[in-house]
Amino acid sequence: MAGRAGEGPHPPTPDGDTWAAQLLDHLRPGARDPRRVAAWLARAVQASVRLQDGDGTLLAGDPIPLDDGLVADVVAGRISAAAVQDGDRHLRLVAVRAPDPRPAAAGLLAVARAAPFDRRAAEIVTHTAGVVELLLRERELTAAGHRLRRATADLRLAILQLLMVEDTVSARRVAAGLWPGLLDTDSASVYIVEGDPAERDGLAEDCLDITRGQALVVRCPAMDGHVIVVSPAPKAGEWLRSLVDGRPGTFLGGSVQQSLARTATAYGQAVSALAVAHFRSDQAAVYAERTHPERLMDPAALHSWSTAVLRPLDTLPHHIRAELLATTRLGLEFTAVSAAKVLGVSRNTVRARMDRVEALLGADFSDLTVRATAHLALNTQAARTEDLTVRAPQVSGVRLADLLAGPALRAWAHDLLDRLTRDGRDLRGTLRAWIAAGGNSERAALDLGVHAQTVREHVRGAEPVLERQLLAAGTDLYEVVLAHLVLGDLAAPVLLRPNPGQPDSPVHG
Repeated sequence: MAGRAGEGPHPPTPDGDTWAAQLLDHLRPGARDPRRVAAWLARAVQASVRLQDGDGTLLAGDPIPLDDGLVADVVAGRISAAAVQDGDRHLRLVAVRAPDPRPAAAGLLAVARAAPFDRRAAEIVTHTAGVVELLLRERELTAAGHRLRRATADLRLAILQLLMVEDTVSARRVAAGLWPGLLDTDSASVYIVEGDPAERDGLAEDCLDITRGQALVVRCPAMDGHVIVVSPAPKAGEWLRSLVDGRPGTFLGGSVQQSLARTATAYGQAVSALAVAHFRSDQAAVYAERTHPERLMDPAALHSWSTAVLRPLDTLPHHIRAELLATTRLGLEFTAVSAAKVLGVSRNTVRARMDRVEALLGADFSDLTVRATAHLALNTQAARTEDLTVRAPQVSGVRLADLLAGPALRAWAHDLLDRLTRDGRDLRGTLRAWIAAGGNSERAALDLGVHAQTVREHVRGAEPVLERQLLAAGTDLYEVVLAHLVLGDLAAPVLLRPNPGQPDSPVHG
C-alpha cells in the first residue's frame, strides 16, 4: 500500500545513484505491474500516489482527493503536467498517455506530499510517469491481442457451424478473407485432439502451428477438452499424430476424407475414432472404413424408403426443411445440448426443431429403434442430396422390414453381435434390454432383475468388444440397434404414425 506523507515510518529513500536503476527494474519481464511502480514511487518521494485511467477509475495507489477542473485540464491535454500547493499538500499531476490518441483515453499520475518537490523528487515523478505509460501501453496492446485472438477463434467456430449445417458456400465466403484457399477444396478430414481442459488453449495453438496454416482449428464448444481440426491436407493426420506422440493423456481421433457438405458426418467419425484411441497404445486412431449396414442394403430400395419416410417434410419451404434436417441429424448424432453448442443456437431451439420433425414423421425419438431408423433415413437423404448425379430407380412400397431382410445384412449383424457371446457375462442380453429401455439403465435393470450399475458395466464392457461407442448417442449405437432389428431381437419401429395432438402430424385417411 502506498504510504501517505508524514504517516509512520518509511523504508529508506532511494538515493540519486540507485533510483533510476530501481525504476528501470520495473520494466523487466515478470515485474511489469503499474501497482508496484506506484508503491515504489510512494516510497521514493515519501508521498501518496494515485494512478487513474481517463474515466477516473483508480488503477493503483491511494484515492487522493483532486480538483476536478485541474484533472480535466491535464487529462484533456490542455496542460501536460501541473504542480500546485493545496493547503498543506504539494501536488504533482502528470498525464499518462494511452495507445489511443484521443485525449479522453489519457490517464493521470498524481503525487501528493507534505514537503515541496525538489528537483530530484520532480525528476523521479516525471520518469515514473514515462514508465507507467509504457506499462499501460503494453497492457492495452496485450488486451487488444487477446480480443483479436478471441474474435479469430469465434470466426473459426462460425465457419465450422456453417459446415456442420452443410452451408459450404457461406463457409467458404467467411473463410476467404482470413484464410484464402483453405476451403477451396471438395473434401477434408476432421480430427479431434483431446487433452486436459485446463491446457486446451496451448493445445489449440500447437495444432495451429503443426498444421502450418492448412487447417481450420476450433476449440470445441461442446467438449471442454477437445480441439477440432478440419483440414484438406493429406498429411494433416501425420502431423497431428506427431503432436500426440509422447503426450500422456492426449488422444487423437480422425475421420476419413469426406466432402465439405458432410462435415457433420466426418465429425461423428472422428468422435468414434477418438473412443478407439483411448484403447490404443499410440493414443491415436482413424475411423475404420468398416462395413456399414446401409452399404449392404439395396440402393434403390434404400433411397425410395428414405424418400417416403421424409416426404412429410417436403411441404415445408426449402430453407426451413434444410434447417430441420441438419439440426435433427446433429441432434440424433449427439445430445441436444452438444448439438446446440456446435450450431451456435440454444438447446431449446434444437429441441423445438426436433420436436417438429418428430411430429411430421409421427415418430418418438425417445425410442432408440426410432432414432436409429430416422438416422438411417436422414443420412441416406444427405448422401443422395450431396451427389446430385445419383438417379437410383424408384421402388414403390418399400418397408423397413424389406431393407433389413437381405442375407448379407443378416450375416453382418450375426458377426457383430456374436462377438458379445465370447464374454462370460450376458452382454448381449443386457444390451438388448438396455436398447429396448431407450438407453435407460434403471428401466433395463428392472426388466432384467439386476442392479442398474450392472447394466452400466455390461454396456461399457460391450464397447471395446464391438469397437463402438454405446453410451454416447450416435452412429455407433444406431448400427448396433440396426443389427438387433435385422436379427429380430427388437421389434421394428413404426414411423408416420398420426398424432392428432400435433398440428404437423401426418394424417391418414
